[in-house]
Amino acid sequence: MTRWLILGIVLLTVLSLGVGAAGLGVPDPLILWQIRLPRTALALLVGGGLGLSGAALQGALRNPLADSGLLGIGGCAGLGAVIAYYWGVSALFAPALPLAGLAGAGVGCAFLLMFAGRAASGPSLILAGIALSAATAAMLALALTLAPNPFALAEITFWLMGGLEDRTLSHVALALPPIALGCLVLLRLGRGLDALALGEDAAATLGLPVGQTLRRTAAGVALAVGAGAAVAGGIGFVGLVVPHLLRPILGERPGALLFSSLLAGAALLLAADLLARIAPMVLPLAQEPRLGVLTALLGAPFLVRIARRVAP
Repeated sequence: MTRWLILGIVLLTVLSLGVGAAGLGVPDPLILWQIRLPRTALALLVGGGLGLSGAALQGALRNPLADSGLLGIGGCAGLGAVIAYYWGVSALFAPALPLAGLAGAGVGCAFLLMFAGRAASGPSLILAGIALSAATAAMLALALTLAPNPFALAEITFWLMGGLEDRTLSHVALALPPIALGCLVLLRLGRGLDALALGEDAAATLGLPVGQTLRRTAAGVALAVGAGAAVAGGIGFVGLVVPHLLRPILGERPGALLFSSLLAGAALLLAADLLARIAPMVLPLAQEPRLGVLTALLGAPFLVRIARRVAP
């Protein structure tokens, strides 16, 4: 399975570097290095982080509908970016937008772990995530309501929809370290997640530090998802869909899904970004659809199917 995923990523990467608004081919080396390469690299980074985070959360919380959006970290990153937009900092200093998003994700992670308490458990993390999501959603709505002018409102809304266009290698450099660190933390949790699949009491009996494992899961998800949201905006459903696509092939054991979910998430988001680029060439669209909107349209029916399958 891993070989097929790597082969798919290689093929999608070649297509991503060779397809643009002008069609197939590279008319100018600058287009390759300054436009397509950063976009492709971010699709791989953000998609890999989302896929791995979804698999880790579903294993840690023993909930097939768990997703990175459940913890509210992406909303915190979006709120940080909106604040940078609102106060005009991003207009004065371009990297302020992703840096503010990273700061928002960091603050969200700190509050999440604080709300969950020292004796973290699955239910406490879920409740803390719901509280954090509600708070950030309210503050985002307030920021949009108080936007200084219609142009700022349009820019904020457009960014929150998620997308990878107009990104540069500086965005890649900002996102790479936290996403890589978050993925490393999550990949090292395989045995702990396998033990948690038996239940928190059984895992504690086996000697697993349950609270520490859950806190590491939350921190890894915050790094991987928060950094991705800081540079790409809101992109949902990738973390939810990827583990379910892999379970019929790899089985239910959470530890066995982690690395493959990393690869499959990268491939899925890269394919979705390619679809967004190709859409204006084959459909009567004035511009390419937003990537976050596209993943939501593709993922919502899948969510309904999962919910019907797990319903009693």
